[in-house]
Amino acid sequence: MAKNSIPRGDGVVIIGLGRFGSAVAQSLVSLGHEVLAIDENAELVQSWATRLTHVVEADSSNTDSLRRLGVQDFPHAVVGIGTDIEASVLTVLALSELGVPDIWAKAVNPNHGRILERTGAHHVVYPEAAMGERVAHLVTGKMIDFIEFDDGFAIVKTTAPEEAIDKTLGESGLRSKYGVTIVGVKRRKMDFTYATPETMVEAGDLLIVSGPTKLVERFAALT
Repeated sequence: MAKNSIPRGDGVVIIGLGRFGSAVAQSLVSLGHEVLAIDENAELVQSWATRLTHVVEADSSNTDSLRRLGVQDFPHAVVGIGTDIEASVLTVLALSELGVPDIWAKAVNPNHGRILERTGAHHVVYPEAAMGERVAHLVTGKMIDFIEFDDGFAIVKTTAPEEAIDKTLGESGLRSKYGVTIVGVKRRKMDFTYATPETMVEAGDLLIVSGPTKLVERFAALT
């Protein structure tokens, strides 16, 4: 593979083609981004060669190997190595030494995450823990979807509570009463509507709600 064959402008390097790395790679490709995928497992590289544009077998913990691939020219890198913590840490260190400006890394536990941050990762993700928390929020049926951000802020999709039905958002006063913001309303077979104080809420409407996680959870519990 010629080094200059990969456009770098908005490209992403994915290192590790396990479940997490391959899922991220596929999603990025479907969104139109250029992806360079790297794994040291020859069988994995071969299996993904027909599904991803650029797949390379290489030792990602070796800075020289990554430099030869031109990894330093990419603006983003995602390290999906989880089970081999040493390889994960050394890969993040190599990316940091190459000056990659935006490094994301998967961690399997908080200690792993702290080491990744200290060796150069700009963002650490805990996919298993995040999915477990998301399922815990959804399983009771109070929330239809749940996304939480690092700073204790969340966005949820939930059904409208009884007290809001047949009233405008201004009349029900949900924001002042519960400390959350109604971002929008989705009615069956109708387009999504951004919320205003004049937005009428009907039975069966879905609300997109944002705010501090605890307040959002409390609000969703009303439904």
